[in-house]
Amino acid sequence: MSVVTLNDPRVKYQTATLNGVEYNYILAEPASGNVVGTIFLIHGWPDMSLGWRNQIPYLLSKGLRVVAPDMMGYGGTDAPEDVSFYTFKRASDDIAALASHLGLSRIILGGHDWGGAVVYRAALWHPELISAFFVISTPFAAPRLTYIDQAVALPTLHYQQQFRTAAVQDYIGLPDAQNATRVRQILNTIYGVRLPGGGSAFNSSGAGFTFELLDEVTEDTPLLTAEEMDYYVENYVSDPFNRTLNWYRTGELNWQDELALVPANASYTAKYTQPALYIGGSLDTALPPVLSTGMETYFNSLSRGEVTGTHWVMWEKPEDVNSYVGNWLASSVLGNVTIGLNLTTASALLH
Repeated sequence: MSVVTLNDPRVKYQTATLNGVEYNYILAEPASGNVVGTIFLIHGWPDMSLGWRNQIPYLLSKGLRVVAPDMMGYGGTDAPEDVSFYTFKRASDDIAALASHLGLSRIILGGHDWGGAVVYRAALWHPELISAFFVISTPFAAPRLTYIDQAVALPTLHYQQQFRTAAVQDYIGLPDAQNATRVRQILNTIYGVRLPGGGSAFNSSGAGFTFELLDEVTEDTPLLTAEEMDYYVENYVSDPFNRTLNWYRTGELNWQDELALVPANASYTAKYTQPALYIGGSLDTALPPVLSTGMETYFNSLSRGEVTGTHWVMWEKPEDVNSYVGNWLASSVLGNVTIGLNLTTASALLH
């Protein structure tokens, strides 16, 4: 299966200033030159644009132009200290700004982890831009009148309470002298590397990382090549690691923003009109597919897929994930005469 590699000639790394922040993003064009639409891919934590390396060539083969930004705090994109830069509304507006920068009036969105949460919100904040969207791992949570701290309410997300503190940064070291070995331990643990006895130094339903066990994490994940792992570590050391954890600190800010989406003194009942696809990993401990039960309430057209894998199914089982996305694109998006024509017309406007 074709995979995007570092320094891959099929992709270009570009920069753009969006709402005052400099973003780094991947831009890739179909080799045929026949562009049927543009898809933006939004990553989560701890990842970056290269996390879509297994999906980019496949989407190019379908005639789609691919845009994959490093999100706020990651990779080559700015990493402000202010938590307000990391809200779903801000990310949605920056996606819209990037589309405008590229001269695009209609796009497809895909997201994973926090990127999935952003995709759901971007489709609410900018419905005129988002023609269709897919999400891997992340179930939809509707806007609410009252604030609920999901890190407290959902047992599988209890680890997020640790991430809001300085504990991870304290383990890694001062922001200007971060320990690359410890960053590597953190990343490998989240990517599924086990301890010699078979356990994990991370528990999503518990306290998060057990730092005293991380020195036992001495192997690299098989999900990345050695070169890719070095690239991830280098990027996560280049800016304060703690900035990427700001995504875990925006719960109340997101809730405040989203009050504008909820009718006064009423429950949220709106439905997405765009075709959507949710793909869950059956072995995902943080976001098990059962959390997606009842999502259909909020969608006019929701397709589903489930892959035998963990939170990182897009790396573990890329053929299965790509197959679900490809079938959905063919049946519900590009195969839809109106949506397909709008995407093709809009994508012809790229600057």
